[in-house]
Amino acid sequence: MALNLEQKKAIVAEVSDVASSALSAVAAEYRGLTVGEMTALRREARNNGVYLRVVKNSLARRAVEDTEFACMQEGMTGPLILAFSQEDPGAAARVIKDFAKEHKLLEVRMVSIGGQMLAPNEIDVLAKMPTYDQAISLLMAVMKAPVEKLTRTMNEVPGKLVRTVAAIKDAKEAA
Repeated sequence: MALNLEQKKAIVAEVSDVASSALSAVAAEYRGLTVGEMTALRREARNNGVYLRVVKNSLARRAVEDTEFACMQEGMTGPLILAFSQEDPGAAARVIKDFAKEHKLLEVRMVSIGGQMLAPNEIDVLAKMPTYDQAISLLMAVMKAPVEKLTRTMNEVPGKLVRTVAAIKDAKEAA
């Protein structure tokens, strides 16, 4: 089904709007996947806050033109599915990576974050990025560690004194 000019403009506007607010993007070749597998991928993406869309490459190039994902324009060839992380920078990479483990036909072609292209095999770097909640918990653990160590150290002084006095008492009783 051919798209008319208004439909093409709507698609470009929608993808451009998503791309301008996205944190990272992954483009993967989906050649050979069944409709059921694509539906499962879309469901997984929706559950993880990832915008997933199959767009004609010419429209996709126009959509990412004035965004930080403009670096992906040259690589947009062949049947690609675009995944944009909306809330968590690593969400799209995790969804695509996990799905590609089970479905070998899904091949990562481009990965971009912060206006920089990463090699397709560096999707692991992006996928292993902590979520917002994980990052906050790591920060809190780092901030809490010195206070805990100080508390343990200060508690050790009276404890050592008590053990020394008990050892002296035991030595006097034994004599």
